[in-house]
Amino acid sequence: MKYRVATSSLNLTDFPPTMDNSTILANIPYRHTVKLIDNTHADWWKVKLLNTDKEGFVCSKDLELLDETLHKGSDIEIPNFEASPRSSLYTKEETYKPIGNPDIPFRDLTSVESKKTSIKKIIDTLDVEKSFRYEKDEADTYCNVYTFDFCFFARVYIPRLRWTDKAIEELEKGNEVQLIFNETVRPFYSNYLYDWFLESSKDFGWEQMSDVDELQKKVNENGGVGVIAARRFIMHKSGHVVVVVPETETEKAFRVDGKVIYPLQSQAGYDNYNYFSEVRKDWWANPDPEKGYSSAIFYYHE
Repeated sequence: MKYRVATSSLNLTDFPPTMDNSTILANIPYRHTVKLIDNTHADWWKVKLLNTDKEGFVCSKDLELLDETLHKGSDIEIPNFEASPRSSLYTKEETYKPIGNPDIPFRDLTSVESKKTSIKKIIDTLDVEKSFRYEKDEADTYCNVYTFDFCFFARVYIPRLRWTDKAIEELEKGNEVQLIFNETVRPFYSNYLYDWFLESSKDFGWEQMSDVDELQKKVNENGGVGVIAARRFIMHKSGHVVVVVPETETEKAFRVDGKVIYPLQSQAGYDNYNYFSEVRKDWWANPDPEKGYSSAIFYYHE
């Protein structure tokens, strides 16, 4: 039987945490799937993390039973790697993996204030303006990498990778598929992210907003995470994705007559900004057929 993580994240340990010598093997994100091995102990079940060789114990109350009749295998087994120490702010190695740096804080979900404070710490620590990981180069810009990293530490899910067609065929047969970069999984670029938000993000706790004023209000009031995703007119060119973040004492959205026109954002791209609002104006509404965007969507996650 298969189960999904029902909380923002879940620790996989080598022994039940009630034992003094237990250690954390992995942190399993929200909605990731595990296979039940043994549920003899009511509180701590032994499970296998799909598409890896990792087995261990998790808190049973933080899992929900997966009705496999309602889902295809390709939808169930989300292809994200575990955090890696080789994936860091100082290199472009393994940017398809979460950053394995214990000094980077996760969003503290204790209260609205702790959420806002910890989001600011995440932005300050990732430091997109200076970190080599996000510097544009001749081949690419890194808006999707930065947005994935931010969401990972904010404890909300967006995809970084997608299965190849061949891998999906195997998954739909009920087979497990190992994660091999550029063989069984490939990067999820910003145009794909636009489609993912429309098609699948609701299943992962995202809610579509009508405009940037509504989005900024939700982010400010609840300490949540906002995203703007835009699709290019020219589909083979990269779209763009940014995060919308809570206002601080010094960093503000841009308003006209009390209404947010340009929200407070954080991005990697042609230019990298820890915070910005009016400097790029309503970039997502650029009508230029060569450089602009055909459409944009606004999403919020608690």
